[in-house]
Amino acid sequence: MDFPALLADTTANTDEFRKLNPEGGRGFATMHRAAMGEGVLSVMQKELQCIAIGIAKQCNDCIGFHVRAAIKAGATREEISETVSVSIMMGGGPAYMYGARALQAFDQLSEQLMATA
Repeated sequence: MDFPALLADTTANTDEFRKLNPEGGRGFATMHRAAMGEGVLSVMQKELQCIAIGIAKQCNDCIGFHVRAAIKAGATREEISETVSVSIMMGGGPAYMYGARALQAFDQLSEQLMATA
């Protein structure tokens, strides 16, 4: 899977949705900011939780966006790998398949972020 291309496509789709339904887009963005800021849990811890939920819900887009955000928050490949392991333990075979995608996303998106830094 080409995660940079997937995220670019998803961003274009959500941009189009926000044009058609700005209130819905703002509502999601407000919830995202409220949930994902620094608090008792760090942003990185929250992003790792989001990756686990993305794996459990089998959402490639969620995996990609939250792996990228976790990288920006300082997550390592090893931390993503442990998150995948917990997800597999909780979600069985389907989580194993999507967990492997999370590591693929880490590799592709960390390369992309390093190239643009």
